[in-house]
Amino acid sequence: IAAPGTEGLSVIASGGEVVAKYEGNTAAYSNDLLLNFTLIFNNHATAVGAIKSLGSFAAGTELVFQLRVNNTGNNWYTGAASRNADGLFHARVQENWQPGVTLVSFEDLWGNPEGVNGFNDLSFSFTNTQTTEVPEPSTVLLMMLGLAGLIASRRRKA
Repeated sequence: IAAPGTEGLSVIASGGEVVAKYEGNTAAYSNDLLLNFTLIFNNHATAVGAIKSLGSFAAGTELVFQLRVNNTGNNWYTGAASRNADGLFHARVQENWQPGVTLVSFEDLWGNPEGVNGFNDLSFSFTNTQTTEVPEPSTVLLMMLGLAGLIASRRRKA
């Protein structure tokens, strides 16, 4: 399971082929992992250690992974909490889990009732990826308003 404190990080391609490896789960629910609506792994049907090429991506491309919970119909996403219907993070993304490998671990329950002990419902790792924080839209808006205020105050002084 990816380390606590890595919630909300995005998976960013470093450039080249991205290869995924299924690392396992302890989930009761059946979950599908998808990228761009394409099935990668199912947590109950895929053997631990299975490997799949996801294709080649340009450096800097964000890879938004989706966890489809077959039992409840919920969908959870990597990155910003605002992508999820309950407004909470549902994925941890740990860069350099192993040398050059990023680990992603999903939580499949609404409202994260398992808290820090969760995120054990589907884990997979990648090569050729890195992480970055994706700011919430409200943070970006506040930053833009602050910048606009600075520019306006400088223009008044000139």
